[in-house]
Amino acid sequence: MEVKVKNVRKEFDKFPALHDVSLDIRSGELIALLGPSGSGKTTLLRLIAGLDFPTEGAIYFGEEDASKKSVQERNVGFVFQHYALFRHMTVLENVGFGLKVRTGKDKRPKKEIEARSRELLDFVQLKGFEKRYPNQLSGGQRQRVALARALAIEPKVLLLDEPFGALDAQVRKELRRWLREVHDSTGHTTVFVTHDQEEALELADRVVVMSQGRIEQVGVPDEIYDTPNSPTVYSFIGQSSRLPVSIERGQLYFAGHPLDLEAKGVADGDGQLFFRPHDVEVVEGGETAIVGTVATSRRTAGVRQVELEVRGVSEKVEIEIPVDHPAVAKSRIAFKPRRWSVFPADEDGV
Repeated sequence: MEVKVKNVRKEFDKFPALHDVSLDIRSGELIALLGPSGSGKTTLLRLIAGLDFPTEGAIYFGEEDASKKSVQERNVGFVFQHYALFRHMTVLENVGFGLKVRTGKDKRPKKEIEARSRELLDFVQLKGFEKRYPNQLSGGQRQRVALARALAIEPKVLLLDEPFGALDAQVRKELRRWLREVHDSTGHTTVFVTHDQEEALELADRVVVMSQGRIEQVGVPDEIYDTPNSPTVYSFIGQSSRLPVSIERGQLYFAGHPLDLEAKGVADGDGQLFFRPHDVEVVEGGETAIVGTVATSRRTAGVRQVELEVRGVSEKVEIEIPVDHPAVAKSRIAFKPRRWSVFPADEDGV
């Protein structure tokens, strides 16, 4: 099922939570809505679900305007962060609940509901747990039950709001891989909300980065990480450092000296140079290098993370260097970015 969000605005007590948001979600796509708290990602998910309605604009399921339709009319499956399972019902009863409460032509026989529920418990690797209650399950198992319940109604669209947010790191990793496998085997159009960039980059076909009620960038994970289109996206996705620079005839200057780095497509004037800690090269010095004094140095797996104090820059600059580099406090390191992006100084980051 294709979903289209067209020029949607959402206000709460005249406060705009979403500003003229448009997004095309392809049929069978797994898409992540990624952003910090207050970015509008959960509001957008609730509008797609029918839990809220847009102040302006429209939401289409296929060619049909679903903007005023209820959750039931849209036939969406919803998985919440805190499971929302019924504590007084067994696992089997929880999975079948959405089918049990259907009426009219959609009502299913009891035996069919039970068969479908058992089939889904087997699918989510919980066969044998039918008679247990939610409080007898681990957090990861509860979330599997919640997903089975969402799938039971054969939804047109599957929506997940921070589905792994209440779980510990190891369980999150395991369930991320499992959710991707579930998606690939079912082919549902799936939209999930997360503030965890690693989760979004690992799971999604495309990532939608949101900030302050707007969509900043939409792209495949490699595009979002490697070629952020704004300081906001660069600052939010992965680790990065920023330096104030000036641009003259397409070349970058820092503290008055040239860096031998290009600034393609950016007008002359003040700018911001962004780069990632692992995208730098330590050099012996020279006029085109950036030089800093080591403030902290710590071992992280196979590299050393170093924070540098650079003259004229209020924020520390972080770079990665080889483990055997003789960096100590107050020593000086010269480096050059291997990959970088430049933006005008008046563009804001997160």
